[in-house]
Amino acid sequence: MQIAPNSILGKSHGYTAPSDKLNIAVVGIGGMGITNIQHVFETENIVALCDVDWKYSKPVLSCFPRAKKYKDFRRMFDEINQNIDAVIVATPDHTHAIIAATAITLGKHVYVQKPLTHSVYESRLLTKLAVEYNVATQMGNQGASDKGIDLICEWIWNGEIGEVKKVEAATNRPMWPQGLETPSRIHKIPSTLDWDLFIGPAKMRPFNSIYHPWNWRGWWDFGTGALGDMGSHVLHPVFKSLKLGYPVSVEASSSPLFIDCAPQSEYVKFVYPARERMPKVNFPEVEIHWYDGGFMPERPTGFPQGRQLMGLVGGLTIFHGTKDTLLCGSYGLNPWLLSGRVPNVPKTIRRVDNAMNGGHEQDWIRACKENPENRVKTKSDFSEAGPFNEMIMMGILAVRLQSLNKILQWDGSNMKFTNIDDNERIRLMISNRFIVKAGHPSLDSKMSDPINAKEFATELIKHNYRTGWNLPVISL
Repeated sequence: MQIAPNSILGKSHGYTAPSDKLNIAVVGIGGMGITNIQHVFETENIVALCDVDWKYSKPVLSCFPRAKKYKDFRRMFDEINQNIDAVIVATPDHTHAIIAATAITLGKHVYVQKPLTHSVYESRLLTKLAVEYNVATQMGNQGASDKGIDLICEWIWNGEIGEVKKVEAATNRPMWPQGLETPSRIHKIPSTLDWDLFIGPAKMRPFNSIYHPWNWRGWWDFGTGALGDMGSHVLHPVFKSLKLGYPVSVEASSSPLFIDCAPQSEYVKFVYPARERMPKVNFPEVEIHWYDGGFMPERPTGFPQGRQLMGLVGGLTIFHGTKDTLLCGSYGLNPWLLSGRVPNVPKTIRRVDNAMNGGHEQDWIRACKENPENRVKTKSDFSEAGPFNEMIMMGILAVRLQSLNKILQWDGSNMKFTNIDDNERIRLMISNRFIVKAGHPSLDSKMSDPINAKEFATELIKHNYRTGWNLPVISL
């Protein structure tokens, strides 16, 4: 039995007989992987640890001397596939899909950190693979298992706030560097880091310490910026409670947008068509407005003076109903009605105990061990997380295509925009310098050569992977 210090792996979640334990491999253990391990290691077996940087991940590696250690997940599967029941994926966003897809096709249950994937196509792929291979799945948006989202759904579905035609959502992120030009300096690659494996399916670029560790979130090739990082927590209550599907249109604006890096601030507007009504509430066409990096919605009429609009958990969601206004924090936490009324409605949704502190992971463990024929789905099973993640990726597409200066029309079923012309061109900003000419301020911007907008959008929807990195080929 492996023993880890509380300083790294925290409190126990209870004892499980060895014969009932899953053999879990964890890929990506220097960041959120630590938290996921904290929440499963005392009830299950950690049999393999994989990370491209053994210095950054050393605190975890040293806690599990009996676990196999790897830098390349492909080698891990080649060598010990038969010893693995389930896989946790907590790598940078751009490698989520290829690791998870590989694991699923080998019959492994998967838990994948948010955002689920780096593109719309990857989201659709994981959704279908999970069904085809009948494995237990969970995305790492732990608020999905918390009672806050349960209450939001029960209140809205019971008609407590009436019809919702507008939602506003915001986060105070990013807190990491964004809005940056591509670095020109080339740094020495640390001896403990396999940079080629870090790059993975993305295009190769020279190493710079601005990318790793942790700050990859702001770089388009690796991360998805503030929207990808926190939208998975802030927008999930919206997607679930309003029973959203594919948007029909999306548009965006932002602070200066460079070719390789997410902007410091973003605004995105999604429009969703009317959906099938429930017994006590209609679902008309709805606008979803997203703000980050300092952008904020207006304080609703009647919001208490002196009260902070966005709470300490770094997120805010406002459902504007025809009968009342519902507000909650990030993860759907602490929902409340602006009227002050506390709804008394039937509890119709399964609850998960201690969701924010291990319950989300443990509910996935439960699902892994259940018979597939009568398995109770997790709260962020890929059947929901996949379509929801497409919403997040759509917002990022709108930000990156904003220079088209149009409302983008979306054909969700076929994963394509319908109003980008074949010969339409865009240029992307490489640098942006403030200068003064004859006493007048101006910007001296260096732009890329013209790029075919339709081809650029197609690549964002379905990435062209680097040679040697391949997703399963199936019909979507």
